[in-house]
Amino acid sequence: MAHDTPLSPDRATVRMHRERAVPDAAARFLREGIVAHVGIADADGPVVIPMTYHVDPATPHELHLHGAYHSRLMQAVASGERVCVTVTTVQGLVFSKTALNHSVNYHSVVCFCRAAARQPTAERKRDLLDGLIGRYWPGRAPGNGYAPMSPAHLDATAFVTLTIEAVSAKQRIGGPNGPGDDDPAVTGTAGVTELRPGD
Repeated sequence: MAHDTPLSPDRATVRMHRERAVPDAAARFLREGIVAHVGIADADGPVVIPMTYHVDPATPHELHLHGAYHSRLMQAVASGERVCVTVTTVQGLVFSKTALNHSVNYHSVVCFCRAAARQPTAERKRDLLDGLIGRYWPGRAPGNGYAPMSPAHLDATAFVTLTIEAVSAKQRIGGPNGPGDDDPAVTGTAGVTELRPGD
């Protein structure tokens, strides 16, 4: 049974490194992300599963998870229980002349969600899947990049639509900021190992 307790108004408040909070960038981070880690708590305890997902700019308050119909996660998500979805993109590994100041350049978004009142119809699922493919592989579309969805494939495709109730976003950019990192007289090395897609 879903919990009807209102979400705490400060649930999405960034507490650690508040200077990294970028709430206005949340929608962009979701559009640019590849893997969503979806967290639930079921009868056996908490579990976090990586999933593909889609966000439609026309409905920015919704997030669509793509998975198998009979998976434990999809069934729990569709039940109306609260779900936490995180998407993180790593741009670089930051190394410092002090151990404490090693870090990571990234952007991330945390969404507090629950299943939407209405779930996708067959035609909506078709649109979502085509949109998901187009987001992951820009330029691909049914008819020129791949065959249009058959009714059988559409029936086998599961999407759960989540309503985003609260969201937070953070990012770290730039180089190392430890003591001596910019001083050539200090022993050690400092810098950023940039990461590219596929690394």
